[in-house]
Amino acid sequence: MAAAPRSSPTMRASLMDLFRYLLVAVALSLALPNAAWAQGNPPDMMDRGSARLVAERAIAPGASGDLALVFLPNEGWHGYWRNPGDAGQGMVLEWQLPAGWSVGETQYPVPQTYVIQGIMNHIFEGEHAVLVPLAVPDGTAPGAYRVTVFARWLTCSESLCVPQQATLSTAISVGEGVEVHPRFDSWRAAIAPLLDRKASLQFTAEALRLSIPLPAAMEIASPHVFIAQEQLVDYNAPQRFYRDGDALIVEIPRGGLRHEAQAVSGIIALGGARDGLRFEAEPGEVSTGGEALDGTEQPTSLAWLILAALAGGLILNLMPCVFPILSLKAMTLARAGESAAGARREALAYSAGVVLACLALGGLLLALRAGGEQIGWAFQLQEPGVVVALLVLAVLITANFAGLFELPSLSVTRTGGPGSSFATGLLAAFVATPCTGPFMAAALGAALLLPTAQALLLFAALGLGLALPFLLLGFVPALRNRLPRPGPWMDRFRKAMAIPMGLTALALIWLATRLGGQGFALVALVMTVGLVIALMVTGRLQRAGKLAWPAFGLIAAPFALFGAFALPASFTPATAGQAESIHSPINYSEAALAEARASGQPVFLWFTADWCLTCKVNEGVAIERDEVRDAFEAAGVVTMRGDWTVRDEAITRFLTEQGAAGVPLYLWYPVNGPPQQLPQLLTPDMLVELAEAG
Repeated sequence: MAAAPRSSPTMRASLMDLFRYLLVAVALSLALPNAAWAQGNPPDMMDRGSARLVAERAIAPGASGDLALVFLPNEGWHGYWRNPGDAGQGMVLEWQLPAGWSVGETQYPVPQTYVIQGIMNHIFEGEHAVLVPLAVPDGTAPGAYRVTVFARWLTCSESLCVPQQATLSTAISVGEGVEVHPRFDSWRAAIAPLLDRKASLQFTAEALRLSIPLPAAMEIASPHVFIAQEQLVDYNAPQRFYRDGDALIVEIPRGGLRHEAQAVSGIIALGGARDGLRFEAEPGEVSTGGEALDGTEQPTSLAWLILAALAGGLILNLMPCVFPILSLKAMTLARAGESAAGARREALAYSAGVVLACLALGGLLLALRAGGEQIGWAFQLQEPGVVVALLVLAVLITANFAGLFELPSLSVTRTGGPGSSFATGLLAAFVATPCTGPFMAAALGAALLLPTAQALLLFAALGLGLALPFLLLGFVPALRNRLPRPGPWMDRFRKAMAIPMGLTALALIWLATRLGGQGFALVALVMTVGLVIALMVTGRLQRAGKLAWPAFGLIAAPFALFGAFALPASFTPATAGQAESIHSPINYSEAALAEARASGQPVFLWFTADWCLTCKVNEGVAIERDEVRDAFEAAGVVTMRGDWTVRDEAITRFLTEQGAAGVPLYLWYPVNGPPQQLPQLLTPDMLVELAEAG
């Protein structure tokens, strides 16, 4: 008897696919209502959760604004992404708008995977919101207008699916308005931002292959790609990821009807809560090389990031943006060696202050971003109130170094003890952290995408690197013995260090002008003069052996009260792109960058801020040079600048997408090929050579 022929793996896979789709079809036919749904908008049916339609703000005629569809399924239930996966149903919306109004493409948060019985679903658990752009035509009369949508969606639990439907409406105010719905920032922060560059796609007999442009510095914990087009891939099959420079190569086994598409879009989840990026792909070359990524490599990658943060903190001691605190460090170094035990205590206390300050700043940054704020590293210097506080602090330190008064924690004639060293460490880290440097940029960029515990570990490593020289001096006698012996020179050195601290105070006055206008800076300057007078009286009383601080309070209080009322009244919000440049750069926006890249000319894009000394040094040394301007003009280079002096959500999102936590950031876009991220320390020759090659 002849043996029965065995089915091939391909035939078995096809039968399994057919069986799976039959199951899905039966489930949907039982779960979904019939076609009568679409006729006459039947009554609401929301017995497994709730939904509402919310407007962000008033919309001016000829402008656009966002609507939010907010869903709150009951506990244990979930909704679906636009491509639900192997089962489920995406949302269907039918809009009723005033004449001439229109809505754009629905924007979704990063979905989650949900696998049951071998079937993969793409879901949202708990409260989630999708955003819909709404365009109001030019010429619309001011007033209130009603916008309505009839929505149908599916809500499922582990064992049951229930169709949901509702007619949702909201009033839209047309005209000028500034009031913003308080939840919109958090809803918008959850939406996956669109990459500014197209991905490449390629179909093979077995897989869909994608090349997604992601900077090599961006650490990816456990990625997963959600494809928006249905029936292209096997949703539950393992996805393979490879790193090839600034590209992430993805291989996803084909499934469904195994057809090919000329365009593919989707979301790549990066492994953290709500972390993901939206991409659009078109046919193109996809590399076959690269380094494989898998879960076993994450500890090594995290260890590398910790070393990068440690090295970044160490190098930060040499960066120009840290120069204002070198005087504080010099004072600590000069009196670090009175005794071995005392040196160790002071080194530990100083290091604890530095690490705690970095953890506090990093934790606040992560908390604000989780709450929907689009901010990055050095966000504190984008706040005028913080700049004024730093100004007061810089004046206080300058006056102390100049000998106007004595402050124990900054004294060079007597030891302030561990408490003073701890306070000095807090201060040093707070003043030192605005700029990013080599190694530090990659580590902090990854910290914005990693889980909270790992991100805080990187911030702690940054602080440890910043404090490392002092920690070594405290515990290595050979290094301590190389320091000059205490003597009269220390007082002269302290007075000399008043010069850079005074220049820091002047720079902060200038920054206050940039952030809040000349009137705001003038009020801050009056406060500063009052503080200096109070400190001079305090120092005179200290030298006479009398109680000094009550007199300080009596003199400083009127100036402080004056500032409390006058500073808010004199504040004038700054606008981006105010600084002059020999290149006459275009102000950065996503649309402007897309237009510049479509022009067929090379593009040089730089991100800067008035409070970033590294940025200003690079601009003076490399960017704002006649030879660079001439080379750019000869090569037809389009120059574009992103000014991050004040908070700008679009710039923050772009920095995050590039794996950068702050400025400076320099990008070169050649006519053909991927963009190149330049070093954070530039030279004129580097830019001239790029222009000539382009």
